[in-house]
Amino acid sequence: MNYNNVLIQASSQYLPEKHLSSDDIEYHLKDVYQKLKLPFGRLELMTGIQRRGYWEPGTRPSDLSTNAANILLEENSIDPQEIDLVIHCSVCRDFLEPATASVIHSNLNLRKDCLMFDLSNACLGVLNAVIIASNMIESGLIKKALLVSGENSGPLLWDTINHLKKDQTLTRKTIKKYLANFTIGSAGSAWLLSHKEQGDGHQIMGGAQLTDSTANHLCQGGGNTNSLMMETDATKLLEVGLKLAKETWHLMLKNLNQSAFHFDYFVPHQVGRAHEQGLSQALEIDQKKIISTFPFMGNTGSAAVPTAFDHLIRSKEISGKQVALLGIGSGLSSIMLGVKCR
Repeated sequence: MNYNNVLIQASSQYLPEKHLSSDDIEYHLKDVYQKLKLPFGRLELMTGIQRRGYWEPGTRPSDLSTNAANILLEENSIDPQEIDLVIHCSVCRDFLEPATASVIHSNLNLRKDCLMFDLSNACLGVLNAVIIASNMIESGLIKKALLVSGENSGPLLWDTINHLKKDQTLTRKTIKKYLANFTIGSAGSAWLLSHKEQGDGHQIMGGAQLTDSTANHLCQGGGNTNSLMMETDATKLLEVGLKLAKETWHLMLKNLNQSAFHFDYFVPHQVGRAHEQGLSQALEIDQKKIISTFPFMGNTGSAAVPTAFDHLIRSKEISGKQVALLGIGSGLSSIMLGVKCR
């Protein structure tokens, strides 16, 4: 997977003003903790997540994606009439039908011949969309693609808290499958991909993708778009995830004729402390070069890699630097891409 003509022309994020700290969550679950004799402070200790943002239940994912897109268009003086394709890439959607992308298309008043559709693949949606949009740009079908995500952890956080408070059958063992829910955060993100003839930007070099679908049962969420409940075998998911990530990483290096030392920064999917440490060891990369947003944002799903990348380009001098985007999502799939910054 190699590209010669595709740029990340612009990037933006839209973040919530409300947050739940790990201490806040444990306070809401104090009776459960006391009943099961769980030590307070374990949630932040285990995950490294101090807080995660949320919007109130009922907030539409399309609003988050639209706000992120409007920030991108305004900050970069981009005419929305230039956009040829819009993909909504979130786990969270307004409804099962029609596509949430149709709401964003309408909100942004995009052209009638601007393609639109949803692409959902757990936490990997945006990077999947990068592959599809990049192939379309390389083939000449389109020149500009808007990739948006709007993830809201509010329903999952509060539904999990309420479920655990009501479940009289909970044990120290059975509660474990719900703890990953408390790592989930919220964010809206937007990337504008374009052909290099359309302007300046960060060049997508290419990369690799692999899938281990035998792991599809390790993290599963319900189908209710307004009240998600998720159960996760976090220990096993980390184990098989790191194995797949390592295979994808080596394939990416081979495809790009690169070595790990050629990358100045690493932007992984943001899960938590154990995932970051395990990824650093499995891929044999310098953990000091990893961009981390999970301590103050949590795991923002499909928005995690684009918001972390946006954080990088706004906070550090990146001209001429090479960045590795390290995506992984339950299912289990991994996409890794190299980016050369302008």
